[in-house]
Amino acid sequence: MNFDDLKSEWNNEKTPETNIPGNILMIKEAKTPIDRIRTKMKQEFFVQVVALLIMAVSPRIFGFSAEMKQVFLIFYAVTCGFTSYYFFKFYIFYRHSYDLSLDTRKNLLWFYYEMKLNIELYKALTYIIAFIFLSFISVYLFMNQGTILHQLVNKISTFYIVLNCFVMILVIGVITELWAKFYYGANLEKIKVILDQLEDE
Repeated sequence: MNFDDLKSEWNNEKTPETNIPGNILMIKEAKTPIDRIRTKMKQEFFVQVVALLIMAVSPRIFGFSAEMKQVFLIFYAVTCGFTSYYFFKFYIFYRHSYDLSLDTRKNLLWFYYEMKLNIELYKALTYIIAFIFLSFISVYLFMNQGTILHQLVNKISTFYIVLNCFVMILVIGVITELWAKFYYGANLEKIKVILDQLEDE
């Protein structure tokens, strides 16, 4: 067999194409929204810590009396207790998401549903803090009966006060829902689309 035959035989041999499976590419594509969610989680953690620190100095800012400071500390401690539980759950999820190799559909699915659960916890925490805040305002008005604010409340009927509380909770609920959807929703939707595509394959 001469050199020309060898050359033609070499050229006729088809080299196997190296096709990367589509699902691998989709899983790699999902890492981008996951990374964005992690970044947003980190940012939100620091914002909430700063908010708690600002809340801690509010008695000094608003010039609370010694009795009112003690009442505030009780409400603040309860708020910190609920927030700490939320922070703990959020942190465990955040750390665990780095321990997983997000290269399988199973792990991607875990991240998606755990994140949805954490968003629901976040919403619940917001409602709890809103109720604590309204309770504190009620105690404040009861303890400071001589203030202008208390006199104003006395002139308004109980029905309107209850209605305002209800409207306030409703507004907080709508803001919380919209915030969760705006802040995390878009990236979660991208992960959901990828999961649906992987399921179809």
